[in-house]
Amino acid sequence: MSQNIRVLVVEDHLMVRMGLSLILEKIDGVELIGQAEDGLDGLKKTRELLPDIVLMDIGLPEIDGIEATKRIKETNPEIKILMFTSRESEDDVLTAFESGANGYVMKGANEEQIERAIKSVAEGTCWLDPQIARIVLACVQRQNKNIDKHVSTEGRINYKDGKNLYGLTEREMEILALMADGLSNPEIAEHCVITKATAKAHVHSILQKLNVSKRTKAVTLAMDQGLV
Repeated sequence: MSQNIRVLVVEDHLMVRMGLSLILEKIDGVELIGQAEDGLDGLKKTRELLPDIVLMDIGLPEIDGIEATKRIKETNPEIKILMFTSRESEDDVLTAFESGANGYVMKGANEEQIERAIKSVAEGTCWLDPQIARIVLACVQRQNKNIDKHVSTEGRINYKDGKNLYGLTEREMEILALMADGLSNPEIAEHCVITKATAKAHVHSILQKLNVSKRTKAVTLAMDQGLV
């Protein structure tokens, strides 16, 4: 990206804010522009600072993160909201997306996952933490529908083609299909006209997003869930 992704953190626990701030300061292309410790302060600073992304906790004083997200989206729909929370109940997850959230990452996520979540949401991809993706998938399967990667500005999830449920990029989807066809990393590199190192990096990213450790498990999961 040509300029830094401007991030506002809305989190009521001081130690979590401090830890998250340290992480954000180390991420290339990301700028922490402000912090808020409750939902109303988060709304105020969002209006004043106009961040690209708000990292939003759910359990906030004054008004909770879901209500704050809804209000932000009503007035500034272009601002991306990435839920950063320890809550993983189906009600919380689905209500967050209904309010307009663009992604959902758990507080136990490591630095690399937080970086990917922020940059994916900034690029317009709906990011789902792997354990959250399972909750959404289970709900969608009950409705016999698939979930699209995009969340509308009105806060409704668009049920279309669920190939980006795990935040996979278009290139990663292509490489995942080649993995399913049995191609090795060098063969993938040749097919996609990229370096072997780039192919290896893509495969590594795919494994992490699918939360598996081996290529065979990634392919099995992809085939089982209709990703390829």
